[in-house]
Formats: sequence, C-alpha cells, structure tokens
Amino acid sequence: MDTGTHIVMGFAIGGLATLDPVVAENASTAHSVLIAAVIGSQIPDVDTILKLRNNAVYIRHHRGITHSIPAVILWPLLIVACLYPFFPGANLLHLWLWTFFAVFLHVFVDIFNAYGTQAIRPISSKWVALGVINTFDPIIFGIHIVGLILWAVGFPPGQTFLVMYAVIIGYYLLRFIVQRTVKNAVKRRIPNAERIIVSPTIRFFQWRLAVLTKHHYYVARAYRRSITIYDEFKRVPIPDIPVMNAARKDKNLAAFLSFSPIYRWEMDEYDDHFEVRFIDLRYRNNGHYPFVALVQLDKDLHIVSSYTGWVFSEEKLRQKVDINIIID
Repeated sequence: MDTGTHIVMGFAIGGLATLDPVVAENASTAHSVLIAAVIGSQIPDVDTILKLRNNAVYIRHHRGITHSIPAVILWPLLIVACLYPFFPGANLLHLWLWTFFAVFLHVFVDIFNAYGTQAIRPISSKWVALGVINTFDPIIFGIHIVGLILWAVGFPPGQTFLVMYAVIIGYYLLRFIVQRTVKNAVKRRIPNAERIIVSPTIRFFQWRLAVLTKHHYYVARAYRRSITIYDEFKRVPIPDIPVMNAARKDKNLAAFLSFSPIYRWEMDEYDDHFEVRFIDLRYRNNGHYPFVALVQLDKDLHIVSSYTGWVFSEEKLRQKVDINIIID
C-alpha cells in the first residue's frame, strides 16, 4: 500500500487496541501502543531509502528483506526496545503484541498489490503478489479516514475500527470475486492462455492485463467482463548470443529480470554500439510501457551505459543513459 494508507492504518490499529483491557486501563500502555502502531505500520518501508542509491538496488530489495519473516519478528523488538524507556509504566507484553500486529499487517496487506513482497523469505525468494488491491485504494483509504473522524468526534475507537475492518475484509473478498470474474472473461477471450497477470487500477472495475500463451503475449485491459486487447507480441526466447549474454551481466538488467515476470526484449545494432532493451508488459499507460531496462554496449561488448526503472517518454529514457541516440 501507499505511505498515506499505512499511516492511517497505524492510527486505526492504535484505536483498535483499546479493545484490549490492558491497553484501555493503562494510559502509558495506550499512548505507547498508538505510537508503536504508527511506527510499525511504516517501518518495513524503510528500504525506500535505497532509491537514493540507484534503481537497481531499489528494485532488487524494496519489499524484500524488510518485509521478510525475520524482519516481521525483529522490527517489533526494535521498536519496543527504543520506545519502552520513554513509557516505563507500559505493559511490555501488550506493547509488543500490538506492535507486532502493526508490522505484520503492513506486510500482509502489501501482498494484495500487484507489486507484491518477498513475504515468505527466507523460505523462498518468490514475490508474492495477489493483484487484487491497487497500491492506493481510495475506498480503503476513505474508510480509514471516516473511522478516524468518528474517533475524533467521540465514537469509541475500538468498536469503530472493529466494524471498519470487518467492512474492509468484506471489500477484499469482493475484490477477489471481481478479479476471478475478470480472469474467466480473459479465458473466454483467449482460451489458450497459459498465465494471466491481473493488475488492479484505482478504478474499481478496471484492470490491467498481461496474458501469456504458448506463442504470444497479449496486453489488454478489462472493464467489468469486457476485455480490450491493445497489443499482441510474439513470444520470442532470449537468444543465447554474445551481445545478449554480455548485456545480462549488467546490474540494472539483472534487477529488472529478477522482478519482472512478463516482458519482451529488443536488440538494435548501431554504427558504434549495441542496444538491448527489456520492456515489462504489466504497466501499459496511454500506449506507453514505462517500466524498462536499457543496456548499451560498445562493439567489444563492454557495457557503457544502462538504466532500469519507470520512465514515461523516450526522451526521458535517453536522458537516463550516457549515450544519446537519434532514432529516425
């Protein structure tokens, strides 16, 4: 989820914690739990700072180790260890329990996005992405805001947020039903589909689609049960040739391939260099595919420039690499 949603979730968990008699009857515990819940709802995303280093490191590690099983265990211990000295009268066990719940819920809700997390690491480094909730869902965010307003005007926070989360659970179940309906519609339209990647959008009934068959990739969009196919590409294996093998050693391309489950590739030769491009097919936006990896190599197959990340025009992509190429 986005940062704003995680923040309001933290406050909501702090309110929900008042259902716990130990929290409700001890002001020190209640105050520390609220602060810990807000921090716990944010701390797994501390790896966002990796973007300051470079996109390759960020793509490889964002929602990786910080969202893993060991991290879910260690984050609450760290938060409680830092917070408890300021609230020595707090109940240590219940402070830890609610902090753990906040951290766990952060990681748990992230698996429902299309981006996903490595939530079962170190058991597996597989990305878990259920693709039913957009990174920012206005309905979920709005429900939290309503709950916080009701708390502010005097409604009991525990009961308020208990009802709120019951409604949100129902909303998640509804999203799964809608997603299943979309997948069934895709199977009717493309009967030979081997894999269907469904990505939610901010609109309830609109979904991005990337479909694999034995010989083709299809990029489409669903609105309710209606499927519109925008692009069709031949499914061509990555060739085992010197240029491609050299390009795949690049850290930016390696990061792209570690994250992207469905992509196509292009390779061009110019007078003084080669260019290899990989394009993720999940994020088509206004006819453009913004998530790419680009590698440029000289004639001796030395990597001279590369980039991976989200760019929304060819001009901006060219600004990201060191060699400027004019394409007719």
